[in-house]
Amino acid sequence: MPAASHIAVLGALASSAALLVSAQGTGTATQAPSRTSSRTFTPLAAKTFSYPDEIPYQVDTDNGPRGTQQGYNLCNSTTEGQESMCQTAFINSIEDFCLWAPPEPNSIVGDTEGEMVAWCTQPGRGTRLIPAGALQGVQFTRTPSYIQVVGFIDQRQINIGDGDYGGEMDPHGADQRGNPLGGLMFTQQFGEGRGANASGTTNGTQWTQVMQWHNFMGANMFCLKSCDPADDNDWHYCEHIFDRIGCYYNAPADYGSINGTFTSCDGDNQMFPGVYVNEAGNTVTYTQPPESLGVISTMPYQPSIPSSSQCSTYTSAQLYSALGTVEAAPTSAASSDAVPTVGAAPTTSVSRAAGAANNAAASRPTSSSNTGAASTSVVLSGSAAGLAMIAALAAFF
Repeated sequence: MPAASHIAVLGALASSAALLVSAQGTGTATQAPSRTSSRTFTPLAAKTFSYPDEIPYQVDTDNGPRGTQQGYNLCNSTTEGQESMCQTAFINSIEDFCLWAPPEPNSIVGDTEGEMVAWCTQPGRGTRLIPAGALQGVQFTRTPSYIQVVGFIDQRQINIGDGDYGGEMDPHGADQRGNPLGGLMFTQQFGEGRGANASGTTNGTQWTQVMQWHNFMGANMFCLKSCDPADDNDWHYCEHIFDRIGCYYNAPADYGSINGTFTSCDGDNQMFPGVYVNEAGNTVTYTQPPESLGVISTMPYQPSIPSSSQCSTYTSAQLYSALGTVEAAPTSAASSDAVPTVGAAPTTSVSRAAGAANNAAASRPTSSSNTGAASTSVVLSGSAAGLAMIAALAAFF
């Protein structure tokens, strides 16, 4: 996180509470490490590992205001299944990617960002699998600087409460331990052996750790962007400070044409999130207002959708045949109170109880076209516990 953001992050913590949840899920043959509060803290985005040889049982061995890492990173056949707590994710192609989602049914993203687990489209890596039929439209795009997968999903089937407008996961978080804590991401699309075409087919087996990525989940939408660590602008393309304006602004795409379709394309780079050209022709960087000022009800710009080419179209059955036997999660509604929005009001409300500070809403489409579409925003509930976190986290900056 840029130094200029530290003050804003600490201020946001005043409206957040610690996520102190008990560990769960299946174990592996490896024992969990002992817990100590470390004074020699290393941010998650600075921790590097070779997959699969160097993956530890848990990447995050610290214990801070948000507690300890709830899952594990060393995932294999002993952990695979719908109870897996694997927090190592992958993105390769339209048929091979993972999304972050809660471990327990009917969860609110803002309350569970720290313990999100990997839900994937391919078996064999020790994770949970996205149930068949949950994915309702997907577009995978490979650009010169990042790969991106966006689309629509029945979020109830991956434990996100019905009507929850969601939040953002990234390898930073307010305390630099990541959302989820210790979450890793790998791909075969960067470096030597990367895929040669839009379908995402990989020619080699070399895995690259993605150091900068962001994933918005909620409003039955998702967007996941993974930036090439060899690109000097990987941090900017996978920016994590615009956490209240969702997919439309952080991962621009023609969302109106994606629902119900499955395509893989080559594409141009987007402008950096938050950067746009105003009516006077000037390049401007949007400043997201602090949550203390309330709901983001209007936006000064609409994002420019990058051009795409070499698109291939598939059916869900062609891509996700391995998911046919996966049992869907329970789909009863989550508890609700109110959801402020940008643009049109939602038809469903959800609770955003005190949770992790680095929260956001996923975007919500208002028409069949991305033009003029607005994103949904929510405001964290106030919590006195957040005040106590400020001093504790100051040591990390």
